[in-house]
Amino acid sequence: MSSTKDKRDTLTIRINPEERDLIDRAATLLGKTRAEFILDAARGMAEEALLDQPDMAANPTIFAELVAALDRPPQPNERLRKTMRTPPPWDKE
Repeated sequence: MSSTKDKRDTLTIRINPEERDLIDRAATLLGKTRAEFILDAARGMAEEALLDQPDMAANPTIFAELVAALDRPPQPNERLRKTMRTPPPWDKE
């Protein structure tokens, strides 16, 4: 009896010979099969697309507190004063 993680599906695509040859050359260069190469590339693009999308949920009250805290200027302290007096590295000669 096989587990759910062993279950595989098939994906069929149409591709012109030039694109297939390009993919085959790249896959061979990396020591992968065509299917491995295509799956790795598709997975990478899918992950990138999903990671580019903001996906946050927050309690409205807590979110309002966060925004208010970010909007408040920092309270003066010696460390902040020292940082503000120190020239940035790119201005030093």
